Amino acid sequence: MDAYVDGYCERVAPGLWGEPLNTVSNVAFLIAAVLIWRRAQGPVARTLAVLLGLICLASTAFHALATGWAGAADTGFILVFVLYYAVAFTHLFLGVPWRRAWLAAPAFLAITVGVAALTGSMYLSALLGLFVFAALLARTPHWPRFAVAGGVFAVSLGLRTADHSVCGSFPPGTHFLWHLLNGVVLYVVSAGVVRVETPTTPAKA
Repeated sequence: MDAYVDGYCERVAPGLWGEPLNTVSNVAFLIAAVLIWRRAQGPVARTLAVLLGLICLASTAFHALATGWAGAADTGFILVFVLYYAVAFTHLFLGVPWRRAWLAAPAFLAITVGVAALTGSMYLSALLGLFVFAALLARTPHWPRFAVAGGVFAVSLGLRTADHSVCGSFPPGTHFLWHLLNGVVLYVVSAGVVRVETPTTPAKA
């Protein structure tokens, strides 16, 4: 787990600052965490804010240290956020009781594993999920939020995929843009939870 990981265009050698842009760009998750925490009026939004902070810490550690354990933490906290959000969405936006909404976590995990096995991308299911969320909310004022988040995430995923392809012409790569855009995506979807958790907005909206 302490093995050196060289997985990005920007990193050309071991060292704490081998990926300066990839490391510093994680501030996007910290900004999102702080903004959501300040706006949160319920436990779900606060939990999302904490998870955003943990994603920031884990991803920063991974890109600063480039070790296997840090990479596992990075992936792990992202997965926890996604699964928790699937549950929160099912309860807050679709009105499913908590006791059944939790089933969304293993269901989404199974979909993620299946899609990853077919496509090689563990993030494609999240992209599809955002557009499915938008479709499910088509008759509510919330659907544009998820459609926009899906569009931004599609661009973000494309930039992540292009990282190694641009090394020759752009040595820093594009992974840092994946961080910046994902910070926007996670803020947008978390802000949606803030809105439905407020006392003035029905949870089943």
